[in-house]
Amino acid sequence: MFRLPLLFIATGMISFLGFHVLSLFSLGSWIGEPARNPDGWFRIHLMVLDWGTMIAMGAVYQLLDVVLQRKLYSRKLGYVHYACFLAGSCVLLTGFLRAEVGFIAAGAVLTWLGMCLFAWNIGQTMRLAAQWNAITISTACAVGYLILTGLLGMMMGIDFVHPIWGGIHDSLLAAHIWMGTVGWFGLLITGFSYKMLPMFYLAHGESPTRPKVILILWNAAVLLGALYFLLGEPAHGSTLVIAVLLAALLVYEAHTRDVRKHRHKGSPGSGIWWTVICTRGLIGYAALLLLISLLKPAVFSEGKLLMATGWMYLYGWVALTILGYLSKIVPFLWWTHKYGPLAGQAKVPVMNDLIPDKLVNRGMAGMCGSLLIVLAGIATQAVPVVGLGGCLLSVISLAYMGLIARVFTR
Repeated sequence: MFRLPLLFIATGMISFLGFHVLSLFSLGSWIGEPARNPDGWFRIHLMVLDWGTMIAMGAVYQLLDVVLQRKLYSRKLGYVHYACFLAGSCVLLTGFLRAEVGFIAAGAVLTWLGMCLFAWNIGQTMRLAAQWNAITISTACAVGYLILTGLLGMMMGIDFVHPIWGGIHDSLLAAHIWMGTVGWFGLLITGFSYKMLPMFYLAHGESPTRPKVILILWNAAVLLGALYFLLGEPAHGSTLVIAVLLAALLVYEAHTRDVRKHRHKGSPGSGIWWTVICTRGLIGYAALLLLISLLKPAVFSEGKLLMATGWMYLYGWVALTILGYLSKIVPFLWWTHKYGPLAGQAKVPVMNDLIPDKLVNRGMAGMCGSLLIVLAGIATQAVPVVGLGGCLLSVISLAYMGLIARVFTR
């Protein structure tokens, strides 16, 4: 069972390396430019699909096995899903690179079919297990939003070839981005954190109520946000959406504090500690956005605020949370795969020996610092500062992923 998650995670790691190598070739300057062009679409989808979503799918296959204590519905279907999704994303990326709408449409359809295979496999596994709690419901909702995100993407891809959606293309795009980032990634991260954080902290006795509240608030934020975009961004709608999402984040942060209060382990590792810090940073940024929406809502039409928000959420929270969890997940998968059968029969290393925690701490701190430079450059529209921060972010990210990849040689 470990081979299937490892396949997804390894592929995602390779895509992550490719994303940052390409960023270095542009000296990080593309980060401060509008992404609504073929080059921007290529880079964003390389990060979101071939890295983030690949990693997330692999994590779902592995962690659902732990949560449900039962085998996946079909491992063979998992490999078919992998092939279909990878082929579709490669065709899609080729379409963006070559600016050919036929490739974009075909890649979008094939990618969505891969998502549907994933949803069927996970859905059947959950149905047979019949264990419905905050973790499984959150995962089911996240997968549902992934399907809707892919469906909207496929609709836009087809629209490039046969324009049939008229003037709602931009609304579809906004809803596509919202459901993918906040729905798919947000609910998956929070949902699996209900299981992983207590495991990493060795915590017992935390309140079971807060995860249910987070689930309700987060779903409300996703649905309200999608309606806000699809209805043409009505006045004061953004304030309501931001307020609901901020409430969900505040309850989520309270839940992490409750886990730490009931812990029986001094430190869960630097990677996990930094994910807590990143959540607090996102809460602060969301509070700032809420204040702006109340006092000066016209600022939301400015490109630099949207760009900064995208980077703060996608890299400052989603990416850094995934990277923090990878410092634990990859050593666990590799140790189990390579040394698990030898445990008790021969001297084997412990999992903490596979990755130096002090290097994880430096890597996470470096990426956070670099991202702050990028955000400062975007806010002041200083292209050299954006480029400097982007280059630092890529160099440190590459070094960090190299640290994770080195686990496979241990």
